[in-house]
Amino acid sequence: MSLEDELLEQRLERIREIEALGFRPYGQRFEFSHTIPAILAEYAAKTAEELASPVRVRIAGRVQTLRRMGKAGFAHLAQAGERLQIYVKKDAIPERDFAIYQLIDVGDIIGVEGYLFRTRTGELSVHVEHLEYLAKTLLSMPEKWHGLEDVETRYRQRYLDLIANPEVRKVFLTRSRIISSLRRQLESHDFVEVETPMMQPLYGGAAARPFVTHHNTLDIDLYLRIAPELYLKRLLVGGLERVYEINRNFRNEGLSTQHNPEFTMLEFYQAYTDYRGMIDLSAELFAQVARDATGGVEVEYLGNKLNFGSLQRFTMRDAIVEFWRGDGRPTAEQVRDPEWLLGNSGKVTPGEALADIFERVVEDQLIQPTIIYDYPVETSPLSKKKPDDPAFVERFEIYMAGMEVANGYTELNDPQEQRRRFDMQLGMRERGDEEAHQMDEDYVRALSYGMPPAGGEGIGIDRLTMILTGSRSIRDVILFPLLRPEGSIDLVARLRELDGR
Repeated sequence: MSLEDELLEQRLERIREIEALGFRPYGQRFEFSHTIPAILAEYAAKTAEELASPVRVRIAGRVQTLRRMGKAGFAHLAQAGERLQIYVKKDAIPERDFAIYQLIDVGDIIGVEGYLFRTRTGELSVHVEHLEYLAKTLLSMPEKWHGLEDVETRYRQRYLDLIANPEVRKVFLTRSRIISSLRRQLESHDFVEVETPMMQPLYGGAAARPFVTHHNTLDIDLYLRIAPELYLKRLLVGGLERVYEINRNFRNEGLSTQHNPEFTMLEFYQAYTDYRGMIDLSAELFAQVARDATGGVEVEYLGNKLNFGSLQRFTMRDAIVEFWRGDGRPTAEQVRDPEWLLGNSGKVTPGEALADIFERVVEDQLIQPTIIYDYPVETSPLSKKKPDDPAFVERFEIYMAGMEVANGYTELNDPQEQRRRFDMQLGMRERGDEEAHQMDEDYVRALSYGMPPAGGEGIGIDRLTMILTGSRSIRDVILFPLLRPEGSIDLVARLRELDGR
């Protein structure tokens, strides 16, 4: 029998002993008077003399350490990323409660009642007078509670990761603050939060491959949305002039440190503005979200200090000149020359070539928060053309730490031009571009009722969270990232076998 099997049998035997004492190994509701963080916040600085007048508490938590010494013992309970010591003495609690204490394992969840005091070593502790079992653990915690280091296990068993690694909890609390900050800021600008379909008969709003599903009753294929954009802009047509959605998107693409097939975006649209208005709003949003998440506008990320309070700005053409690596730096005139562009890229049109060169040469050098604006029309089927340069559109993207974090533009609201753009995308699809946009006839119909001039933007919550928490991988900021199935879990079969004895 393996050591794991022996430990499992021991835990199951202890469950039977707990039940024999009249306790439930998986208890009921526990009314606590304080959380452990609240006790530490209020009483950590109190002296033994100041605690002489009994401060009674009822607390619950997971047993993190356990030290038995005959007729007494100590343990630490962990809750919400903090821990507090408890002291159990045989003659200070009912006999049955002390017998339960003897059956506790590291990892069990218990509730205790008692009063605060300081031990001889000065540690704030709870002198236990009553103990309740709330949940028995059948499996061992990571060895000596030193943390869980195996990356595959951390992502697959996020619950164990959160137990063993306190810094992981902080990442997801910061993620929550980021979302709350963005929501609060947009609502202060009179944006209304809405919800749009996740299953769509026609996917659109981005260049990506979709996941396909099937609706049995209607007998139709549907697509998990790659973006909510076209539905949100339909709402502009309907008169909701400032809308946003914090949405889950699904793209049937590869996995990397920056990509997960299921991810979170903030998308927002504002009538009667343009891409410059969205750029100004973005600068405000990013500076404040950094303050709310980290306490300031300067953020350390992988050895670089990023300044969220000042966003650099370059056109796509100017960025290629500015960030060119190696010999042969082009001039501003060359990046406007179709022959030079096509000669430095394998793409078919000058616009596609410009975007290709930018992606290869510039993107990974954009460490500081940077706005890149004025994109070629071929890469932007939903953006409005620049009046003075119809080969380009009023579009921008925000980069930081070498990653695209946001994408926005002046929305195209001419239905005839939108139809022509969709036709252009269909031509690109025929040439083999699987990510080219499809024709959305209902969206063209919606625009035909008149959509006000507008600006729109999408912000990648996951990548933004990576940067504001110093996380190297997108999987570190998604609670349950997509992983390959691990197959059968031996524990289930073993529990079934032991249960049958």
